[in-house]
Amino acid sequence: MIEVQRSAAHIVGHVLAGRSLDAELQNLFSSARALSAHDRATLQDAAFGTLRFLGEIDTVLDDLLKRPLESDRLRNLLRIALYQLIHTRAAPHAVVDHAVRSASALGEARAKGLVNAVLRAFLRDRSSVLDAAHRAEFGRFSHPPWWIDKLRAQYPLHYETILDNANLHPPLTLRINARRTQMNVYREMLDAAGLPHESTGDCAITLARPLPAERIPGFKEGLVSIQDASAQRAALFLDPHDRARVLDACAAPGGKTAHILEVARADVTAVDNDAARLERVQANLMRLGLSARLVCADVCAPETWWDGHAYQRILADVPCSASGVVRRHPDIKWLRRPSDIARFAERQRAILDALWQLLAVDGKLLYATCSVFHEENGKQVECFLERHHDARCLTLPGLHSNSQLPAGQILPDATHDGFFYALLQKVGAAL
Repeated sequence: MIEVQRSAAHIVGHVLAGRSLDAELQNLFSSARALSAHDRATLQDAAFGTLRFLGEIDTVLDDLLKRPLESDRLRNLLRIALYQLIHTRAAPHAVVDHAVRSASALGEARAKGLVNAVLRAFLRDRSSVLDAAHRAEFGRFSHPPWWIDKLRAQYPLHYETILDNANLHPPLTLRINARRTQMNVYREMLDAAGLPHESTGDCAITLARPLPAERIPGFKEGLVSIQDASAQRAALFLDPHDRARVLDACAAPGGKTAHILEVARADVTAVDNDAARLERVQANLMRLGLSARLVCADVCAPETWWDGHAYQRILADVPCSASGVVRRHPDIKWLRRPSDIARFAERQRAILDALWQLLAVDGKLLYATCSVFHEENGKQVECFLERHHDARCLTLPGLHSNSQLPAGQILPDATHDGFFYALLQKVGAAL
């Protein structure tokens, strides 16, 4: 556990300095090959969990400390240990003992007494300390104050639920490859493997317990893919048909590209501006027995890659704040800044305007984000319709507007992530 605590504290420090959690874990695992599978899983949980509940942990820590810590390394170690004490089943005495010893491993040997005192004070007064932390919004929701304020303003009736669900462990949902198996056949495979599950969509199955991809029955053979239930709606809402020309813009890592090809034998072009991420698209397609034309380019500069023939369907799964998927990427909420939302909205506007000129008359463009912020979703679509009088917004099945929730908005819950969809059709003449 000493190596786990030390490495996890190191990763959390790097993330809070502006680096990606996934990238930091990947770098560590590629260099620390001696770590056992159990230690890797424990380390990953410690890093993810500490960032998921950072507001709660920091509120607790500040309450326990008599004066601010001068060492960020020490603070990150205490954060990891407090996460383990609050949210895991690790033996408390082992967590405390290893944290004291980890202080020496981090070069903070003189602080061993402080580490011991802080963690034992928490264990002694656990209930009262946590109750006090949860009376503060930062401790209760573990999100930046500006994020909490934005959601409260945009979702006055839902913001607490959104924030609570954003701190849940994400479900592991599979998408059936309809070209290689059927729902009932694959569910029988899961039953035979002793894996409890439930159906959560037309092609979606959610496992009761997460598994590494290599241990999922039929994954290597291309029978299923890992994809959130909300994300699986994209291909169905786009409604591609056989032989249709389909463009998947901002396509990497390719989950939606593959699903489109599983739904219809369409002529699909997948564009992304990241060559390395396009390699992941190709790998996913090969595993599933599918093919598409892959193009590394900027979708906002179609003159550099477009062949001049209009598309009947376009999927614009645009870059966004990812505010609907922070439970999968808890570093996002600490890395984002309020100004980022306007920057994403500007990029989204440019992508929409560029793609609209590539759409055939009567064709459909599906605008998608994994965000819950209005500026990237409903407001973006409203502004688009004001600029393009040859566009109309179609109703999507199961996504209805009401006085409390914007049309097309899916809020995160126990079974799916937060997403937004808007289906836009190009009419023959400007309305």
